Amino acid sequence: MHIHILGICGTFMGGIAQLAQAAGHRVTGCDSGVYPPMSTQLEASGIELVEGYGIEQLALKPDFFLVGNAISRGNPLLEEILDRGLRYVSGPQWLSDNVLQGRWVLAVAGTHGKTTTSAMLAWILEDAGLSPGFLIGGVPMNFGVSARLSGNVGESPFFVIEADEYDTAFCDKRSKFIHYRPRTAILNNLEYDHADIFADLASIETQFHHLVRTLPRNGLLVSNGGESSLERVLARGCWTPIERFNQAFDWRMEGDDADGSLRLMHGEEVIGKANWSLNGEHNRSNAVSALLAARHVGVPFDISLEALSRFKNVRRRLELRGTVRGVNVLDDFAHHPTAIATTVSGLRRRIGSGAEAPRILAVLEPRSNTMKLGVMKAQLPASLADADLVFCYSAKLGWDASEALAPLGHKAQVSDDLDGLIRNIVAAARHGDQILVMSNGGFGGIHDKLLAALAD
Repeated sequence: MHIHILGICGTFMGGIAQLAQAAGHRVTGCDSGVYPPMSTQLEASGIELVEGYGIEQLALKPDFFLVGNAISRGNPLLEEILDRGLRYVSGPQWLSDNVLQGRWVLAVAGTHGKTTTSAMLAWILEDAGLSPGFLIGGVPMNFGVSARLSGNVGESPFFVIEADEYDTAFCDKRSKFIHYRPRTAILNNLEYDHADIFADLASIETQFHHLVRTLPRNGLLVSNGGESSLERVLARGCWTPIERFNQAFDWRMEGDDADGSLRLMHGEEVIGKANWSLNGEHNRSNAVSALLAARHVGVPFDISLEALSRFKNVRRRLELRGTVRGVNVLDDFAHHPTAIATTVSGLRRRIGSGAEAPRILAVLEPRSNTMKLGVMKAQLPASLADADLVFCYSAKLGWDASEALAPLGHKAQVSDDLDGLIRNIVAAARHGDQILVMSNGGFGGIHDKLLAALAD
């Protein structure tokens, strides 16, 4: 069967493409500004990509179209599909019907940490010999791909999925995760995001409540007990056993960034220990939720902790893209003020503080729909407090980034010209600096351009 995917270069739809190809389908797809890393991954898989949404793509005559949630009414190809009455389906619906049906789905939901926690959980199951399938909104370095049907010839019953609360498609405004029907679910955290589709936090809590309603009685809900928003969700009704973490009397992970130590705690009892390469309280929180979910499918804590010692994280999570003249260029997916603060402070802890410590040059593209709307612009200065200099790319913003970042004073520079921004960064950079690029998109290839400009 031939499937043509609209919006194929997004991490979710790109993962769908790889799963469909692995299932034996012919897969093609299109996107605007076909961009890596997904475009590179798809092309390496032999999936044909088309630039743009021209109606001439109908000549491919696929059996049906998969429509990503980035595609809106007014898109020329979508409009022609609708006018001609051609067959189409959303990505989550296709995934539910063709991949997840009959499998033990482990879903990871939350405003932050979904990708990292999903990657941890998939790796723990892999290391334990369970060979899970997975679909993750990033590329776990332990696997090298963002999606696969299963790790062995015989299909594993387990499938790990990053469960996004964003809407499904132009024709289905329910959250994606409503389609997944998990048996094991992690609720990591919950705060306001996606201002383009949710009016307030209560609206998102309703979608999380809908997810909770789909879990079976013999399932497990792993929930962050330190999040009042999640407690409100569960108070609306839950029919599934709950294991909470991040409470002093319950499950939690302690550790030390200096030596990479981990201690799994239950109350005051040390359940197990390990060492790993990640740091930060947020990653320890991700880890304990992954361990609890893995235990639900039969992986003992000692096996899970040992697996974490070999976990390599996900691409675009403080990923070093290159070093030129003693200047490191790092890439991170952070695009929400909470994630930005976590990323910058995490880097600060890693490199140290004080007069002799390396400087952090934070480079920010407010690209997500929430950021473009300016809903959280007031939170940006505080989230960037640990940076020494801040460079903000302001193209296509509906608000004044200079005004929003004014509390940072001389530390902040704003430009709507990418080449000019790069020149300013390179002019300011000096030996030992950490240039931290934060965006949920390709950012115009800024990482390679910075490295080239530094070399010149």
